[in-house]
Amino acid sequence: MDNRNNADKNGMKIDRRTLLAGTTALGAASVLPGRAMAQGSSGPAASLPARGEFVVRGAHVLSMDDAVGDLPSGDVHVRAGAIVAVAASVPAPGAQVIDGKGMICMPGFVETHWHHWTNILRPVMRQDDPKRAYFPVTAGLGVHYEPQDSYHSVRLGMAEALSAGVTTTQNWAHNVRSPKHADAEMSAMRDSGLRGRFAYGNPVRDPNDKPMDLDDLARAKRDWVGKDGMLTLGICSRSVDSANAATRGGISPDMAKKEWGAARALGLPITMHTSGKGAIKILNEAGLLGPDVQLVHPLNTDEEDRALLAKHGVSYSTSPTGEARRPGDLQFDEMLEAGVKMSLSIDHITTYDCDCFVCMRMLYTLSNHRFGAKKKVTTKRLVQLATIDGAKDLGFGDKTGSLTPGKRADLILVRTNVPNMAPIGDPYDALVTLAQPGNVDTVVVDGRILRRKGEFTALDYDKLVREASDALAALKVRAKWS
Repeated sequence: MDNRNNADKNGMKIDRRTLLAGTTALGAASVLPGRAMAQGSSGPAASLPARGEFVVRGAHVLSMDDAVGDLPSGDVHVRAGAIVAVAASVPAPGAQVIDGKGMICMPGFVETHWHHWTNILRPVMRQDDPKRAYFPVTAGLGVHYEPQDSYHSVRLGMAEALSAGVTTTQNWAHNVRSPKHADAEMSAMRDSGLRGRFAYGNPVRDPNDKPMDLDDLARAKRDWVGKDGMLTLGICSRSVDSANAATRGGISPDMAKKEWGAARALGLPITMHTSGKGAIKILNEAGLLGPDVQLVHPLNTDEEDRALLAKHGVSYSTSPTGEARRPGDLQFDEMLEAGVKMSLSIDHITTYDCDCFVCMRMLYTLSNHRFGAKKKVTTKRLVQLATIDGAKDLGFGDKTGSLTPGKRADLILVRTNVPNMAPIGDPYDALVTLAQPGNVDTVVVDGRILRRKGEFTALDYDKLVREASDALAALKVRAKWS
């Protein structure tokens, strides 16, 4: 049965008009005084805080901008969503003051590949049970998703992202079962207040000879991509190397040419998994490689592959926690040596959590384990990977990824005067080798303070978890899942 043709028969709770009306209202309200109201599947969600004016004072500032530099004790001034100034001392009369002493102030993490539609499946996953592992569960339950399931799943992941200091994410949506599902996921992204790219993909178990819904892709760009730079659009392509093709799709070079060509005609970037062997040579022979392509999972490549990637300006997203569980070496160091652009990603949160600190730590540890002092990557380089490199990879480099005056204010404060970190020496070493999500004190996205003192400022998290749990319970009933 084709889920797309039966969307209106299944009693969907979200309709496109409602979602778009909510998003339009949010956009209009965001320029008004007070608080902007975000709309969700079950009526008004928690309001997003207004973009006010504040100054972080006395923090250890890591700017990720060579022109600005790092400041052992510095101020960051934010007004109307933008960074106004970064200096040792910034006059900001009348601005709200946030005490940054004992904290690192840095850009928020930019993760570049996360399957947010799978977030609600965490309770039914088992890492030590092959029948309850990621691929069987997502394939078995994914076909039964309704739009509200997609909405609540994305919202759950966005909340965890915020709590871990992630301010930008790429929603790698490879289970878009209908236009309503696409709208639900993009609405959840908008309602969360995070910045992000929605990578539109095919539904789980769709026939590999059936093309993506290219008409709806164009509609999604027209209806959802605005001028505020908060939400952009791309496509997540099925693989051409047949890796896990039975569960997440594998297509021919000709199908890739058709889908990628349509995306490029719309000016949209492309992302694709490549954990199997041979994909890069296939893409090169088909003339598909280019600077608008991001590949995911740097495993099983050879020197010729990496030279092709560098030549064509292709980027690679690495998800260290998941990749460490797969066959083959995680080729982060080889990619850097070849001049391939890199970024950091979470992948999913079903059998591990959102933790960019652990991702950096794993890359650092694996690099030392494999190469020792011969190719030692620095801790500062890893923090750059998790911030400015990710922003550039997703096309947000002119807006975020560094604490640069004129950029949008996406920043976090990380407590350092806590037992797992204090006393610290080099701040980059502390972030990579010691820090954890619980140390993230404050999270600001586009000038909105969404987390403060380790708490959500507006989001009703208990309600969000209840809704996600209820969605999963109903999904299991529909799927007859025991």
